[in-house]
Amino acid sequence: MIRSARTLPALASLALLVALSGCGLRPLYSNGSSGAAAKSLAGVRVDPIEGKAGWLMQNNLNDRLSAMGKGEPRYTLKVQLNDRIEGLGIRADDSVTRERRTLRARFQLVDTADDSTVLDETAAWDAGIDVVSSEYATVAAEDTALERLSQIVADRVISRIAAKTDK
Repeated sequence: MIRSARTLPALASLALLVALSGCGLRPLYSNGSSGAAAKSLAGVRVDPIEGKAGWLMQNNLNDRLSAMGKGEPRYTLKVQLNDRIEGLGIRADDSVTRERRTLRARFQLVDTADDSTVLDETAAWDAGIDVVSSEYATVAAEDTALERLSQIVADRVISRIAAKTDK
């Protein structure tokens, strides 16, 4: 009785693995830098992006793309950013106690061969910021939030591009 209770989960796991192998799903980044996703991402060039948020975003995108290797530029990535800070918590004296910083990136992946738009999407993320009595600390928290948001949004952009170009 104990032996059959142990083999049942093992058999169920084996059946699940067999079923998954036939579903057509495959890892996006399989075969590392020699895989299809890495090769297509290596051929993406990022156009300059305006402003401080743009500089951070462009650096994050280039860092992720350069990790895939070097390739002939097949695609151009055009990004427009919308960086917004809004007050959320407001005291009776109209002072803000909490802010939300939102970074939204509208990005277009353009095929350089025929100037056709392969992908036109938006990626966004937000972060909460406590507003404290020290203005310096609040500005530092806003800058830190922007740095983190640009990393998160860059990851989301790269994931969507990899899924689109990995065909």
